[in-house]
Amino acid sequence: MSISLPDYYFRVRENGAFVFRVNTENRQRPLELDQIAAVNIKNGEVKPQGGYQLTKADHAAIAEWMADRRAALEARELDDILRSVDHLNLTAHWAQTRATPEALEQVTDALLLAMHDLRSVLVRKKADRLKQD
Repeated sequence: MSISLPDYYFRVRENGAFVFRVNTENRQRPLELDQIAAVNIKNGEVKPQGGYQLTKADHAAIAEWMADRRAALEARELDDILRSVDHLNLTAHWAQTRATPEALEQVTDALLLAMHDLRSVLVRKKADRLKQD
């Protein structure tokens, strides 16, 4: 049984990834991961590592990974926001049905300030979009 491995491995880090070439040439030895670059997803910077010269194939694989990673992060961010809507609804239900006066005292000011800030941003952004139409 043969295992097909990718040519590259991306070790994700907070602001990008370390890029490794998967070395399977010598089957007598354990699998080797050779670090070839560091990628910053926020600014698109790709830095070769250890004097390695990136090939066109390396650049293409890194560009494809960056596009896929950005899409995944954007989808996660939107999902997190939609979860926040669910949490706000659950919080409203909690405040109406189960919250003690002490618990409400503890969270009311922080929630009101956060909701006021969010509302202000959303209203301003909505007005900007309506002006553009």
